[in-house]
Amino acid sequence: MKHVRVGLVVPSSNVTVETELPAILARHPQASFSFHSSRMRMAKVSPEGLAAMNAQRERCILELGDAGPDAILYACLVAIMAGGAGEHRRVEGLVAEQLATGGSGALVRSSAGALVEGLRGLGARRIALVMPYVRPLARQVVDYLAAEGFEIADWRALEVEDNREVGCIAGDRVMEAARSFDLTRVDALVISACVQMPSLSLVEAAEKELGLPVLSAATAGAYSLLMANGLPLAIPGAGSLLRSESRPSSAA
Repeated sequence: MKHVRVGLVVPSSNVTVETELPAILARHPQASFSFHSSRMRMAKVSPEGLAAMNAQRERCILELGDAGPDAILYACLVAIMAGGAGEHRRVEGLVAEQLATGGSGALVRSSAGALVEGLRGLGARRIALVMPYVRPLARQVVDYLAAEGFEIADWRALEVEDNREVGCIAGDRVMEAARSFDLTRVDALVISACVQMPSLSLVEAAEKELGLPVLSAATAGAYSLLMANGLPLAIPGAGSLLRSESRPSSAA
């Protein structure tokens, strides 16, 4: 059985990604995973708070490099997308360059890039989004995904600025937002465009209720890590993105 050592760069106030991502990948039948985190101080999801957090990236990468990870996931979606179109490619490149300088060949992914990758893996073009962010930041996420070629049919911002409160958003509130969409001609629903907003328990149920593929920042992160490591998409109970037999044959 293949073992993958995953390094996570996370906001200091995030408690969800280190819960949901291991829970997803623990279900894989052909690989095992361990998770090793380094934290960037951040409590308020604001432009100033995100900028101050991103400035701590290099220290976190140095720390994680010491653990010899096979892959690193920069796990704060909005912190990347707030940087403007294509920012996930720039940041992933900088992290890979820093790791290479230290002799590490770890694969590098980000939650922002993983969401783009996951949507393309589903063959989705027209999408809807639920986000915890205040509206100006949520709009930046919408614009970022539009720049990647997706049509945003509709979106909801739950307007929670305290990142600790984001981790406590009730599933009923998330589902209420999801149910408010007109999903006609929508290819996929992103039920949580944030690794801190809990959603893993909602993904499969929402797919069955709403009748379309549903993914989250967490399931997209798992998808990206599996694809990067050449592992099959064979995870039950986490949505069609992570079940290869449920995805369009044209997806790649």
